[in-house]
Amino acid sequence: MSDKLYIRPVGVSPSHSSVGKALPFMGNGNSFGAAEVTIRSLSGDIRERHVLPTTEILPWLTDNKHTDLTSAASDLLATLGQPRSSFAGLDMSRPHVMAVINVTPDSFSDGGDRYSASTAVDDGLRMIDKGATILDIGGESTRPGADPVSLDEELRRVIPVVEKLTRAGALVSIDTRHAKVMAEAVQAGAAIINDVTALEGDAESLEAAAKAKVPVILMHMQGTPETMQANPQYQDAALDIYDYLQSRVQACLDAGIPKDMIAVDPGIGFGKTVDHNLRLLDSLSLLHGIGCPVLLGVSRKSFIGKLSQGEEPKDRVAGSLACALVGFDRGVQMFRVHDVAETSQAFAIGRAIKQAV
Repeated sequence: MSDKLYIRPVGVSPSHSSVGKALPFMGNGNSFGAAEVTIRSLSGDIRERHVLPTTEILPWLTDNKHTDLTSAASDLLATLGQPRSSFAGLDMSRPHVMAVINVTPDSFSDGGDRYSASTAVDDGLRMIDKGATILDIGGESTRPGADPVSLDEELRRVIPVVEKLTRAGALVSIDTRHAKVMAEAVQAGAAIINDVTALEGDAESLEAAAKAKVPVILMHMQGTPETMQANPQYQDAALDIYDYLQSRVQACLDAGIPKDMIAVDPGIGFGKTVDHNLRLLDSLSLLHGIGCPVLLGVSRKSFIGKLSQGEEPKDRVAGSLACALVGFDRGVQMFRVHDVAETSQAFAIGRAIKQAV
């Protein structure tokens, strides 16, 4: 096969309100009646792109002499329709809020706010009360231009927080790109590994994650935090990132990590321009073709200010909620956010509207 097929569901709506022949969307009570179908060469050139009713995708491929892609299309449509397995014990048929807890002095939005372990723990417990189901603990800033910290310093920052929150009954993820931190954080109680380098940033990360036997979240980043915003380039941001994440999922499978223990994150703002971010947000439903839960981390990102009035990070709540609701409409299951109460409220209203008959 010399070409690759991509299917991006559009017109996702609650199944009870669907018009015409629609297909189920991840078994979450929604369906999609149409999809953007893209065919591109293995070199990345777009050969064809059309929006088609879902029931016409297979006939269209046959009628237009793309019969070599019909099996791939059938597999993709089946994957898009299958319910997602639980992830870290969480039901993926509804959205989950992952609260950001940066135990750092220099993170882009809240650096220093929770540098004290006791403050980080107290705030984390309050975030659970406000609707968070996951607490994401990070000890190294990965903002654009950030310098790395030593492993000893990263461990000093995160391990006490992980231990105390886990003992308090919280579901904790460790946000790190270092194998040693992954291993020690899991030993301290972390139940999820969240890596901005998709287990590529440290030569030992893939093995460490497989040995840890906890779910992993694989994020896309072009370059490193020090270099990622230096003129990032893509042939097609959404398709390139889909291909990358698909390849990293396969690497995890090859390493012995089961697929039901893998989630993916497109990495909004990590080696992307404003236009790349917008393209990704509009195309989030494409990522469900990989067959894993999707996490979206867009809270307070700089492009929100660039598209608005240049607001400082803590004044980007409304823009962050707008992005989160876009993800919600496109089936995203997990949302990494700073503003837990506001996001939880937005999802509660969004779900109620979708469920109204």
